[in-house]
Amino acid sequence: MTTFTIIFIYCAAINLITFGAMGIDKAKARRGAWRIPEATLFTLAIVGGSIGAIFGMTLFHHKTKHLSFRLGLPFILLVQLLGLYLLLRG
Repeated sequence: MTTFTIIFIYCAAINLITFGAMGIDKAKARRGAWRIPEATLFTLAIVGGSIGAIFGMTLFHHKTKHLSFRLGLPFILLVQLLGLYLLLRG
């Protein structure tokens, strides 16, 4: 497997996991059940799931009132894209 293939598979998996976590947390919020900690959601975004987190936030209307999520997730994505560019470039 090439480096690109491994990175692609990892990114797809972590983004699906993060997207699912956002959906699960929203469902739990509606039921008043135990929640996924915000630190866990941010950690998933930081380790590569920022796109999944942003899509989950948008689709599920979850954490949209939290400034830390509205600004933090796009910032994390920009840093990740820069890192990916630098990794694949050289």
